[in-house]
Amino acid sequence: MTNDNLPRGWSRRSVLTGATALGAAGMAGSLPMVGRAFAQDNALSFWQFYAPGGDVKTQVDWFVKMVEDWNAGNDPKVNLEYVVGSEYISGTKLATSFASGQGPDIFIISPGDFLRYYNGGVLADLTPHIEEAAQKDFPQSVIANRMVDGKIYGVPMEVEPMAFYYSVKAFEDAGLNENDVPKTWDELLELGKKLTTGERYGLQFETGPGYYQNFTWYPFMWQGGGDFQTADGKSAFDSPATVQALKLWQDAINTGAAPRQMLGGGGGDIVANLGSGYCAMQNVGIWGISAMDNNAPDVPYGIFKLPVPNGGKYVTVGGGWAFVANAKGKNPEAASKFIAWALASMVPDSIQRVVDWCTVAKSDMPPRDSALEKGGDAFNKGKMGIFSKEIHPGTRAEPRVPPEVYKIISDAIQATQLGGADPQATATAASQQLDAFLANYKGAPIL
Repeated sequence: MTNDNLPRGWSRRSVLTGATALGAAGMAGSLPMVGRAFAQDNALSFWQFYAPGGDVKTQVDWFVKMVEDWNAGNDPKVNLEYVVGSEYISGTKLATSFASGQGPDIFIISPGDFLRYYNGGVLADLTPHIEEAAQKDFPQSVIANRMVDGKIYGVPMEVEPMAFYYSVKAFEDAGLNENDVPKTWDELLELGKKLTTGERYGLQFETGPGYYQNFTWYPFMWQGGGDFQTADGKSAFDSPATVQALKLWQDAINTGAAPRQMLGGGGGDIVANLGSGYCAMQNVGIWGISAMDNNAPDVPYGIFKLPVPNGGKYVTVGGGWAFVANAKGKNPEAASKFIAWALASMVPDSIQRVVDWCTVAKSDMPPRDSALEKGGDAFNKGKMGIFSKEIHPGTRAEPRVPPEVYKIISDAIQATQLGGADPQATATAASQQLDAFLANYKGAPIL
């Protein structure tokens, strides 16, 4: 299936605007873009939520230097355009820009949103611009959910596995240490209740609906052997594994161990939540290392891998953003060449750029074997070493799903976690909805 062969009856506008309505529930409207590097008539626009208006200097610097290096020797130039993070991730601006034919030439997407844009016919095939050695440098576990029919439509810049972070002070105040981190779900809930005080919650899961919440919930379903789809494309959501995962998150709220509301930027914002003392343990990804070290350096913290249910198996989820090019943009070929040059070349500067993003600008696992090797000790020591040795080996790639599938799962999580709905009845109803949709789905494979 090629990017231009949309399912019968689907248009680019219907796919993208329909997906927007599903994926942007709860957003009151669009926020303006607040940063632009420079203006040039034929420049390629590059939308993302890092630069030039972002508030993390190392990340702004990385994006600005990358574009400056490209612009110094190439035409057309690339123009960074910053979109507020909450609007980019959970809002409507990106999808509606494509629905109106005004989409950016280059942008970034997560695996969870890949099918919205691929099925919408707007992703360019990057494969011709990526040499074979570089294609092989991306492990299949990282690149597969950005590929269709053997062609690459997105180049990942990172891999971000999920874990738990804990406050050393909260542990010490309760007479605990690193040997007391929970290994099972039951231990996690009990410890969450023990660490809860009048001023602090013991445990925190994301409570805001969105692709991020689904992303963080998936491994709890997988640990019990569950999934949302069978190998033959039918729903697998109505399973004991799904029910117990929904119940775990519900129990955390109902027992008072976990909050209904997040602080700062939400459940992925570790500084505003664990760093402020709002919670003692927080479910968050590898990016939390750089966030804490740069913005809460005086707050001691530890890390442990996701606990497992009784009889379950350890697994976590690995997400991350990827560069993609607009097939309907001003110059798709130039946009594709820029992406290959930036992240997918065997030239040493391209490999080092990935290393720098994952170790200087952020704290992430690299999506390329060469970058992992070149980064050396940066990935193997300290808290990054905990991720690379203990957490990352159990990583499963973030699923790519159509917006309709995302919304059904999101509604199930929300109904049980915050709405008090029965987990079994909710899983059954959601499974029926999934089957109805999957029976007629004709887009790119759901992975």
